[in-house]
Amino acid sequence: FYLEFIRIMPQLVLLFIAYFGITRAFDINLSGFAASIIVFILWGTAEMGDLVRGALISIPKSQYESAEALGLSRRQMYRFIIIPQSLRRLLPPAINLFTRIIKTTSLVVLIGVVEMLKTGQQIIEANRYTAPDAALWIYAAIFFLYFLACYPLSRMAAYLEKKWTD
Repeated sequence: FYLEFIRIMPQLVLLFIAYFGITRAFDINLSGFAASIIVFILWGTAEMGDLVRGALISIPKSQYESAEALGLSRRQMYRFIIIPQSLRRLLPPAINLFTRIIKTTSLVVLIGVVEMLKTGQQIIEANRYTAPDAALWIYAAIFFLYFLACYPLSRMAAYLEKKWTD
């Protein structure tokens, strides 16, 4: 139920439920930052759990049978055969998830959390009369910062994927 509920629900709705719904329903004083952390932990773990499940079931049944035929215990089977293969299958979607989480953090601006996009908007607003074309450069800088955060992850995944397929 947890995996399905969290994965089906859009992150923005989860943020609104955590920040506006649960805090009001249970009379809890929860900051936007704390609500964001809770939502991204719940969402990230649900997504990663589903990726791990998918990686484990993608291992052919013959691998399990072969491990049993070799006389390996269940622990040895997972340690030496199943988990190493699963990790190789898990890496590309896991890196994709990490970059999605980084990019999705920009939604927290809608519950009042000041983050990079909100700071950019504040700079643009403060300088709208003195530098009317600043928006282009501010958003270009924000794009560049997101790119700097996500591109190395993408390159690392490509490197490991290539290394493991050789």
